[in-house]
Amino acid sequence: MLTRDDFLSLNFIEKEDFTGSHKGMRFMLHKEVVEDEKKLKAYVWSEPFGFTSTPDEQKLSELFAFNEEGLEQAINWMNERYELVRCREEYLI
Repeated sequence: MLTRDDFLSLNFIEKEDFTGSHKGMRFMLHKEVVEDEKKLKAYVWSEPFGFTSTPDEQKLSELFAFNEEGLEQAINWMNERYELVRCREEYLI
């Protein structure tokens, strides 16, 4: 299970995408501007490939507020999607 301690600060995500993996699931946090408002976009997908090598239809994503509460919600969302993404990995093998 992912926890807040697994992630860098929002200041890092402000400048760079934050990527990682957890037991067969890859993830990325990305700053996105939607209608002049900063948002935190979370992506999850199945290993083994990185973000750019994985087809978009195999990625799940969701937008959150770009603040600590949004980051916590994104982490919870990723944890909730873990089984779904892991099942996709087993199906794709």
